[in-house]
Amino acid sequence: MSSVLSEKHFHNEAAAYAFVEARVWPEGPICPHCGGFERIGKMGGKSTRIGVYKCYQCRKPFTVKVGTVFEASHVPMHLWLQAMFLLSSSKKGISANQLHRTLGVTLKTAWFMAHRVREAMRLVGFEPMGGAGAVVEADETYFGDKELVTKRTKKGKSGHSSKRAIVALVERGGQARTFHVDRADKVTVTEIVSENIARETRLMTDESRLYADALNHVAEHDHVKHSAGEYVRGDINTNTVEGYFSIFKRGMKGIYQHCSEKHLHRYLSEFDFRYNNRVALGVNDTARTDAAIRGIVGKRLTYRTIN
Repeated sequence: MSSVLSEKHFHNEAAAYAFVEARVWPEGPICPHCGGFERIGKMGGKSTRIGVYKCYQCRKPFTVKVGTVFEASHVPMHLWLQAMFLLSSSKKGISANQLHRTLGVTLKTAWFMAHRVREAMRLVGFEPMGGAGAVVEADETYFGDKELVTKRTKKGKSGHSSKRAIVALVERGGQARTFHVDRADKVTVTEIVSENIARETRLMTDESRLYADALNHVAEHDHVKHSAGEYVRGDINTNTVEGYFSIFKRGMKGIYQHCSEKHLHRYLSEFDFRYNNRVALGVNDTARTDAAIRGIVGKRLTYRTIN
């Protein structure tokens, strides 16, 4: 049995460019400068870089990297594909140190590559979750200390106000959507529910007062009372969203170990992406990587802006 990573596009630069072009330009190359697609030719010659095209409408050369998270990167395309496959296929993620050792790039490069891949995984232009007959579970959790914690908080007990708050919405049999918020209060949670869940949906939560106004935005709101030892009542439970948090925390504690607060939303995008493209929904490692590649377009991330 051969490994998927033995395929040609993971090791040959020309094959890697062709692989990405087939997913970004399924109907042929499009100029990222002027949007033209009719008068485009592939440049040849010994001194020409792999994958270079020229648009004869605006007279500018380009490659499939322009206008994507790969733009201005000196990392070979086949290494980018290896990184995308590893991040897409590892259930709890893969550390920058591991990418550094596996790909043979510097640690700084591996770290930056991973963040660019997470940017490609970021969901853009989403529709409301749920709908008639659908169930969405909502919950909040706290992961790590805020980076601006007062001395007074450090001396006393560490409460939720000093922790990084995360709110998650998970549709049963569907997708997950998470949010790093400054504070998980009723106003913030109600706004997330109203903007991200369809009005016809059944919402399930624990007994937290944060969801007291949720019924104004959904068809039905049921909850279980964890403080009384109740975790399941008929089909009412929050097991799905708690399962999502379990995978997220095992990945963050066991694989990544440390995450700066300003980057937490990128890690959430990574875990959302893998959950939303999981095997249970018929998406295998190869198809998941293809989805990540299609997400590279129109996103740009520079080292100066991310660091």
